[in-house]
Amino acid sequence: MRRISKIFFATISFFILQSFSFIQEDPGAIIGVWKTGDGNAMVRIYKNGEKFQGKIVWLKEPNDPETGKPKLDKNHSEEANRSRPIIGLVNVWGFSHKEKNIWDEGNIYDPKNGNTYSCTMKLVNANTLEVRGFIGVSLIGRTDTWTRQVAK
Repeated sequence: MRRISKIFFATISFFILQSFSFIQEDPGAIIGVWKTGDGNAMVRIYKNGEKFQGKIVWLKEPNDPETGKPKLDKNHSEEANRSRPIIGLVNVWGFSHKEKNIWDEGNIYDPKNGNTYSCTMKLVNANTLEVRGFIGVSLIGRTDTWTRQVAK
């Protein structure tokens, strides 16, 4: 009985490790819908040519409380973009798969303040994505942890 338990444990461990390494080696592992750390938005990440990008597909509060209409990108630095809706807005773009679980050389746009930052994404596990926005060097920035949303 003890030998069977050891074999069972070893087999389960092997499959868990294999599935984890498969996720990390798959450049498309970040494709899907992710909820931002504050829970106020969801971003669908997809492949566009050879790069990965994402767009906002859901907002906790989709309407502007002042107008009652869908929220617009009113903080954008270019006036022509201030009338575009936030839902459907591409806010992460230009990512390349660099290492097993790293997507780099991308950008992230924050419609809350109208700023664009350099960005790196790291897949921690199949359902957790660390998104780090920064200016200049990656040491000076902020990391947000996104959670994968399961399709219903």
